[in-house]
Amino acid sequence: MGWAAAITTVLLAASPTFVTQGDLTPEPRLRALAASSWESVASRYAEQAGGLPKRAPATVTLQKGTTLPPGSNGRSRPGVVELRQDTPGVLDDSLLMALPHELAHQLLWWACPASREDRLFHEAFALTVSGELVAWRGAPYQSLSLAAKEVASAPSLDTPRARRGLARILGEHPGFPAALSRRLRQCQDGTRWVSPLTVEELANVAVLAPAEATVVVSRHSGEVLFSLGDVHRAVPYGSTLKPFLYAAGTPPPGTKGAPPPLLAPRRRVQEWECGSGLPAKMDARVALLRSCNGYFLDWEATGHAPRAFGVWGPVLSAVGLSGLPADMTEAIGLRSGQALSPWGLAQAYRLLAEARPDVIALLTGNVEEGTLSGLPASRALKGVATKTGTVRDAASRPQLGWVVAVDADHVLVAVRPGKMPRQFVDELPGLFARVRNLAPGQEAAHVQVFGLLPSASVEARCAGAGFALEDGAPRPVAADFARLDALTAKGPAVCLGSPWRVRFPDVPDGRDYAGVFTWSTPPPYRPPPGVPTTASALKARRGSDFVFRTARFQYMVGVITAEDVTLREEARAALGRVVLHNERHAHGRHPGRAICDTTHCQAFRGTVHTRRNEDIGALKKPPLKWDVWLPFSQGGQTPWREVRTRAQVEALLGNRLVALRFEQGRVRYLRTEGDPGSPYEDARSLPCDLVRAGLKLPSCPQRASFDGPQVVFEGQGRGHGEGLDVEAAKASPRFRSSTLILEDAYKAFPVTPPPP
Repeated sequence: MGWAAAITTVLLAASPTFVTQGDLTPEPRLRALAASSWESVASRYAEQAGGLPKRAPATVTLQKGTTLPPGSNGRSRPGVVELRQDTPGVLDDSLLMALPHELAHQLLWWACPASREDRLFHEAFALTVSGELVAWRGAPYQSLSLAAKEVASAPSLDTPRARRGLARILGEHPGFPAALSRRLRQCQDGTRWVSPLTVEELANVAVLAPAEATVVVSRHSGEVLFSLGDVHRAVPYGSTLKPFLYAAGTPPPGTKGAPPPLLAPRRRVQEWECGSGLPAKMDARVALLRSCNGYFLDWEATGHAPRAFGVWGPVLSAVGLSGLPADMTEAIGLRSGQALSPWGLAQAYRLLAEARPDVIALLTGNVEEGTLSGLPASRALKGVATKTGTVRDAASRPQLGWVVAVDADHVLVAVRPGKMPRQFVDELPGLFARVRNLAPGQEAAHVQVFGLLPSASVEARCAGAGFALEDGAPRPVAADFARLDALTAKGPAVCLGSPWRVRFPDVPDGRDYAGVFTWSTPPPYRPPPGVPTTASALKARRGSDFVFRTARFQYMVGVITAEDVTLREEARAALGRVVLHNERHAHGRHPGRAICDTTHCQAFRGTVHTRRNEDIGALKKPPLKWDVWLPFSQGGQTPWREVRTRAQVEALLGNRLVALRFEQGRVRYLRTEGDPGSPYEDARSLPCDLVRAGLKLPSCPQRASFDGPQVVFEGQGRGHGEGLDVEAAKASPRFRSSTLILEDAYKAFPVTPPPP
């Protein structure tokens, strides 16, 4: 026999005999319903108390109540249940709801005699196990503090008004109220009932107040940059999700759709107390900045407000929201039925900032005219988007304060127990400064990727929660690999909680890309005279349809890893500084476009999760003085010799080639021009790197010689040989700083670009 069946058998054996007196009909069905209800109530008791009731009454009489007060459908005393039946033979909904409620009282009188005088404990247990809470959910909204006042001051809890208030308090709990569970275990253990249950005890268990928690996430890479406390613990979120309601109910700029309504504030209504000077008609923008609960509740009453956060519901669920809200009171945090972690909230705001920059721009007004205005810290947060939230107890005391802050590069979420957001918002400027010091280089870096590959061959997968954005709305993507061009067809593709894993035929296992992909077709490319026109060269110089955005730190480390993973200390810092410099000077490679990921620019093969001291040091150094593209190469002293056919060389430089010379980073060559009867020599010059790349030579040659139909090239090292020699930098003495290494490498380079 299974456990559930065994429990049922014991419950049936311990159930009382139900007796009717003929005044409630039909009697057989009523007795059967009573037995079923008793079994259900006793089972809920056993789940929370840790055991079955140790005693049960021998009989319980069911009789018609002849003196029940108005509005009451049932009443009990030990061993007797009175029920209202207005129509003989009909077991209507009110009677069917009153029956398990009164039987819950009967069970407690026998199972927990110590609680006999605790009316709040009895009534709370009866409401919870009888199924009545579902019916009370449709009642008009009542604040938690007002509900607590109603319950505390009610002369009797057996009235609709008192039960409504109690149902509101119990509705704060996503599961069985913890305060009742603790008391039921006392019942089962026979512990002395020292004091009756209080409204504060019952209401306060809605929030299990954690220690303070702070998390900061990169807007570009998604990396967690700073974390303090249990940032993965889900707690009630207060008003912090209102921007997602606004985004779900407001069309993005440039798209069609009706905006939220203009609503008139209602005087002397607690939820409309949103500061002084309310306009005669409030719009959603002002309501969001002032966090005006009344507006959102009345918006729901119009029937046009988004339900369960609309298109943003799947996003919030994906980052850990414990459940979608049943109504607006849960959505805006007036009832703490659902919870979300600080980490999950930061991830959701990262996606909101990507999809709806207009909403983030709106929230920058919060420090000027919203919930954080008029504070000493307000000026320091100018230009930062903020949203506050407060979770209160039954006495309207703050149990949790939330502040979300989004700047150009970071999403910060701070949670403080027992504080209002205005009491700790002055911590934010210092937190931002601390993060910038610990994790510098979080500005955006853009790079064209996969330009040498057919777009259809690139696939991506998100191990976290992946979303493709379409007209400002997030669309969840499948967890399997999908074509990247399809993911980015209508907007950016964002992976929350994980890097993208990208694969293509040459790299079937894939690489990590921590950042955001977009589709951006480059303009047609026409090579200037003398530039190699091989298929690979044309692809590299054209650029890519995919643009990847990540943090500059992630980009820098990715390039260093791709170029020379063995670099250490000052040599590594020197290359890092050049990489950062060139990311900001990509116009020399792709005018009007981001830098590319090939050796035409700087090799980049995805992001790497590392944080080395020399990398951080490179980011903290001042910008380089040169205002031109700074080339670098592997370099070194290893000699090499390569042979190419004269036809290959002349396809690059022109026919009738008679001389080649390499000096100062250029190739100088002579060609025979004119008629055979009157030839002349035409001297020309091109950057040496064009020859190196076009002929696929290891480095820029030092010399070339003609050998019949062939041309022999000789040189040393790897790369074009200009600028920073990485191998030479690695061989530098340890005390030689990155600044000195770079001064030597680029001493012949102009500080400013030459005039056109």
